[in-house]
Amino acid sequence: MKLAIAFGLVLSLLAISSAAERFDFFYFVQQWPGSFCDTSRGCCFPDTGKPAADFGIHGLWPNYAKCHGGDDDGLARRAVLGDDSAAAFLSGSAGRVGRRGRCWPQYCDDENALSPWAIRDLVSSLSRSWPTLSCKSGDSVEFWSYEWKKHGTCSNLEPHEYFARALALKAKHNLTEILAAAGIVPSGSETYSLSSISDAIAQGTGHTANLECNRDTDGQTQLYQVYQCVDKEAKQLIDCPLHMRSKCGDDQVNLPLF
Repeated sequence: MKLAIAFGLVLSLLAISSAAERFDFFYFVQQWPGSFCDTSRGCCFPDTGKPAADFGIHGLWPNYAKCHGGDDDGLARRAVLGDDSAAAFLSGSAGRVGRRGRCWPQYCDDENALSPWAIRDLVSSLSRSWPTLSCKSGDSVEFWSYEWKKHGTCSNLEPHEYFARALALKAKHNLTEILAAAGIVPSGSETYSLSSISDAIAQGTGHTANLECNRDTDGQTQLYQVYQCVDKEAKQLIDCPLHMRSKCGDDQVNLPLF
């Protein structure tokens, strides 16, 4: 009897282990709303109104420290930066990638849709800190549901934990305040060096981060997103194990008004 119980316990542990997604760290990605909006595609405000001039959460994404697979290094780097066209190409690349991708797991449980009821006490904070700027829909719940379905289902966290920990990370390490303390503030004329931005974030948080840029309607380079790296419990920042191609090109970048 004892042997049967022990055997059953081992099987249960194996089942739990096999169900858990394996990844190395999270990217905690925040975007500057002025840079999202000041592009050729523009933006639309959510139903709750214009968000504050503050870095907003884009997502909390499980990631591998090394992209899986071998050949398409350039595409893999683009995929790490969230290039959907690269990710789509990789997903169909000779069957070598599969639904888990190369650089991150995704869509790990299509049946596990986000229930707004599960995060009902977080909605007010999420609306402030994780607003949608997409013109596809002004409903931020749709944005959160998409992020949960694509990334959250691979996080080994329950929905409430997933969103609450993202909010806690943002509150603990406020990028807008950290950059402002270093004299890096939104401006219609000033530019800032990437090194000064990186140094300010490292000094303010104690850890390095990766930066991503885009271009405004005049073709000027602007700081778009900050990728902070987080441990597998989504609780503590860590130094990023991957160095991402920044898409910045120029050393001097704008932080546009919003």
